[in-house]
Amino acid sequence: MIRVLIVDDHPVVRDGLRAAFAAVGDIEVAGEAGDGAEAVRLARELVVDVVLMDLRMPEMDGVRAIQRLRELAPEIRVLVLTTFDTDADVLPAIEAGATGYLLKDAPTEELLRAVRASHRGETVLAPTVAGLLVGRVRKPVKSTLSPREMQVLRLVAGGATNKEAAARLFISEASIKTHLLHVYAKLDVRDRASAVAEAYKRGLLG
Repeated sequence: MIRVLIVDDHPVVRDGLRAAFAAVGDIEVAGEAGDGAEAVRLARELVVDVVLMDLRMPEMDGVRAIQRLRELAPEIRVLVLTTFDTDADVLPAIEAGATGYLLKDAPTEELLRAVRASHRGETVLAPTVAGLLVGRVRKPVKSTLSPREMQVLRLVAGGATNKEAAARLFISEASIKTHLLHVYAKLDVRDRASAVAEAYKRGLLG
């Protein structure tokens, strides 16, 4: 039996979630909480397995509650269930230690599967959240390319040869080749055309 704690500051949401679990044989609602502080206390007192955590609540928000639970009871899995899927909501929750992140418009069956998966320690993400995280993983590449490497990349994308790029930047052709090799390695490509294509794909070139 998977013991679940429902955490949301809206009673109607808690009632709906409790009803969704009522007909399921392997999931039991151990309790409910209306804010993060109460969630941290009840999760430990009731010895729950999975916490369904809303993010925006009074007293203590969901992210802070996730952080406290990770410190005090790391064995408890936290599955975020909220209406918000922006960077400002998703990233802090994942970094705080959430096992998964679902949106409140998810079908009941998807929610049930997510609770079971979270209990097993598996990561569960709503499609929009997964897409956002993939984008965030790729974005740091922009900052790893040095300003000079970006200059060379832009010139190459504009059709400049190594000789032309060297003349534009007042450096040697050998330096251009070296910068390009660094760009290839950072973008995980093998040639100029692939570098330009990958740079556009990752949003490095407008």
